[in-house]
Amino acid sequence: MAGIKEVAELSGLSIATVSRALGGKGSVSEKSRKLAQEAAAELGFVLSYAASSLASGRNHNIGIVVPSVDRWFYSSVIDGASSELIEAGYDLTLYTTSQNESHRATILTDFLLRKRLDAVIAVSLELTESEVSQLLAIHRPVLGIGGPLPGADSLRVDDFQLAKRATEHLIGLGHTRIAHIGGDLEYDSDFKLPGTRRSGYQMAMKEARLPTSEAWQQSSDFTVQGAYATARGLLGAGRIRPTAVFAASDEMAIGTILAARDFGLRVPEELSVIGIDGHELGEVFGLTTFDQNPRGQGALAAQRILARLDQSGRGEGVVFEPVAEEFPTFLVVRRSTAVPAAE
Repeated sequence: MAGIKEVAELSGLSIATVSRALGGKGSVSEKSRKLAQEAAAELGFVLSYAASSLASGRNHNIGIVVPSVDRWFYSSVIDGASSELIEAGYDLTLYTTSQNESHRATILTDFLLRKRLDAVIAVSLELTESEVSQLLAIHRPVLGIGGPLPGADSLRVDDFQLAKRATEHLIGLGHTRIAHIGGDLEYDSDFKLPGTRRSGYQMAMKEARLPTSEAWQQSSDFTVQGAYATARGLLGAGRIRPTAVFAASDEMAIGTILAARDFGLRVPEELSVIGIDGHELGEVFGLTTFDQNPRGQGALAAQRILARLDQSGRGEGVVFEPVAEEFPTFLVVRRSTAVPAAE
């Protein structure tokens, strides 16, 4: 059976380069990677990851912890991270807490501490200082997506400013009767996302000296179906309707557009709607939104965690300052927002 030496001879590369190219360790040019892969395929050579792990101290496996996989945002983050890890020769192990505290405790205190992972990416999970310390104590880099983690790297968007700017977009068009559909308390446990976006809306309204009311600040579940029911209640109550709605997610914005159609309201002529996300369906519905590119967030998180692994080697005795990074977002103006109709 051919070995790595034969692969190196056939490809014209050094044994070290072949090892990096096939094992995903360190930087290798695309040309060298292709030569190594073609030679290995011709000879029927498969790198022993068990031997590679013993030699390098790595398992070539990154753990990603998410609340669930049935939400578009989480699945998009996973997709972006997975693509980067595959390119780097790493496996991905996925853990879901399912909003269950016992599942979360088991994952963080048992599964992740078995040392089968090289690093951990936590998505929308507000880990405690002791939880992060446990992982760092066994020399496993940690990165959080969604908010700051004590002693660990993090990647997040500025949810307060996003909500404020989304509301200001509607105010800038001339709207004064602006409602908000946000997330309910179930989604306020980690990093307080619904409350933060609601506060951004309230601040924009306050600075513009525009009135707000509890009746025009409704909560839903970040889904099209949930927001559709909520928006029907909002738009069907009272004689005075809002002329614009800021929804805290694109899916809820789409639900609002569908509810508006039930009442014969034209979007944007009679009701402007804006969301936050960058959901693929936004283009279909002509939705104005702030694109936060969750796939890009996942990809960048994977890049950052792999860079930490390169910095730390086997991780022992290496101290680094945690980095809190803000991910860029941008406004995408489509046909769901416009100046309000003259009254």
